[in-house]
Amino acid sequence: MHFPILALAFVLVATTTPTHAQNAASAKPLTVAEAMRLAESANPAVRTRQAQLAAVEGARREAAAPFFNNPELSLQRTRRSAEPPDGASADWSAGVSQTIEIGGQQTHRREAAAASLDALRAEIDDAQRQARAEAALRFYTVLAAQRRMRIEERSVELFDNTAQAVSKRRAAGEDTRLDANVALVEAERSRNALSRSREQWIAARSDLATTLQLPPSALPEVEGDVGAPGPGVAPYGLEQLLSSAQALPKQRALAAREAAARARLGTERASRLPDLVLGLNVGREGPGDARQRVTTLAVSLPLPLFKRNDAAIGQAMTEVSQAELDRASGSRDALAQVRQLWSRFGSQTERVQRLLRTVAPASTDNQQLAAKSRQAGQIGLLDQLIINRQALDAERDLNDALADYHATRIELEHAAGWPQTGLSQ
Repeated sequence: MHFPILALAFVLVATTTPTHAQNAASAKPLTVAEAMRLAESANPAVRTRQAQLAAVEGARREAAAPFFNNPELSLQRTRRSAEPPDGASADWSAGVSQTIEIGGQQTHRREAAAASLDALRAEIDDAQRQARAEAALRFYTVLAAQRRMRIEERSVELFDNTAQAVSKRRAAGEDTRLDANVALVEAERSRNALSRSREQWIAARSDLATTLQLPPSALPEVEGDVGAPGPGVAPYGLEQLLSSAQALPKQRALAAREAAARARLGTERASRLPDLVLGLNVGREGPGDARQRVTTLAVSLPLPLFKRNDAAIGQAMTEVSQAELDRASGSRDALAQVRQLWSRFGSQTERVQRLLRTVAPASTDNQQLAAKSRQAGQIGLLDQLIINRQALDAERDLNDALADYHATRIELEHAAGWPQTGLSQ
């Protein structure tokens, strides 16, 4: 009775295992470049700005027309009733009129529409840069969480082995109960740290999936390394970053918004001049045989005595002042942010290099020496645990420093408008 059940189980395993293996093999690891590309294409802010293009391009096409107002066509038919011999007759007339702006408003509208289109395109570029920077930041957070989890896994293995060795030595009467309790506490603390690091890794993956507009279950494995900065100088200097910050898409957008506001102010000022209306009418009038063809040319011009468009001009001037303020403060804030991030970036680069140059090698060396000294009976368990904990803390410090370094690097390159490559290592 058991043989058919076992046979069925083997068949199910044979048929399902390759499928899972194929799915795992077909899941392509996610790189930082791919994460940035996905975020750029799926970001809601980018798509919202792109959806606004239709409206702005429509306004530009409308401003490109020869006249702002459409011509007006008029038809009129009049029936006359009269006593004989004239009798009844029907008069008719047809006319067309066109309102013409004589203040150059249409030129200003074209300038405003073109500047608004440039501003929106720059805002799309800025939103795409923001999406790429956020994706890169979330990506390196996941990498740091994965590296921290591997450190904690080694910690669990190390302290578990120590606890088991102490347990055997205590059973043989070589170690005390205190030694066994200390080793047990360290092993449990390492397991707790591993659980906490896994929770942080899950949260980091969830944040990355949200940035990429993917469900967490659909996010592929993240591939990369939290690389350390080289001993040389950075690929850019402060002056280069400050110069690049002047050409930020956000700064271009603010400048274009100011140009559009000035063009709208020009439109409102030009609107103080009245619009000229030209009309041409053709018709036939008169009774019976006395009917005549009548052609009329009409010109009308309102007198700008009371309405001078002051309210619209005042509103446009306010918008210009606000646009000037936004552009000036945006440029000033961008330069200040670049300087602040550059200072932090230099400090963190030095901190990472110091950990790599001194602390990490010394901690690793101390760990190896402690293991040999413990075997030779030269140090006790507590000394070895302190040295092991110090070595693991040094790895954790290095991992945290690398995470801070990459986060600052990404923020600095984004704030300065430097080309974003992700620097996956």
